[in-house]
Amino acid sequence: MNRKTLFAALACAMLVFSMLGCGMSNKLQSIQLNAALINGVAPTGQSGFYTLQGLGGTIQLQAIGNYSDGKTRDLSNVVTYAMVVDPLNNVDQFGNVLPAPPQTASISVTGLVTATDPAACSWINIAVPPATTPSWAYVGDYTVTVTYQGIKSQPMYIPVASSTGIASTTNPTGQCGPGSTT
Repeated sequence: MNRKTLFAALACAMLVFSMLGCGMSNKLQSIQLNAALINGVAPTGQSGFYTLQGLGGTIQLQAIGNYSDGKTRDLSNVVTYAMVVDPLNNVDQFGNVLPAPPQTASISVTGLVTATDPAACSWINIAVPPATTPSWAYVGDYTVTVTYQGIKSQPMYIPVASSTGIASTTNPTGQCGPGSTT
């Protein structure tokens, strides 16, 4: 092999390797965790905080990867999901500590959160008479994060409304949390 051919082959090889490297600079920067569906319906107007309503109710999570080239990619089926009882807001309406998943709430490997037994209400009605409608504050929730390629998402907070609330003059129908039904 003469020098010209060797030089041309070396130049071509360097060109191929440098072109391969161009595509490799696209790096995962962050992961945004959202709810895609709540009980089969797309949510509107909120982010990062969703109530798990009704025993058997579901929240389908979606993990969106944000890359250094400005593009996004749905990572929902490749991330690792983690769900724990929130260490700060961890009780039900009676002050009982929420059980660890999969009790009361479970999460699948595809990000489907489901309300399970035992049912719970982690909302309290803070309205005082003469009010005749509830005013809600949550006292317990489950915290969900996802991880992929060493990147962890922001936490998502999920209060539970899978049982009825406490009926009172300010909550005559005994609902549990905003938007719930009896």
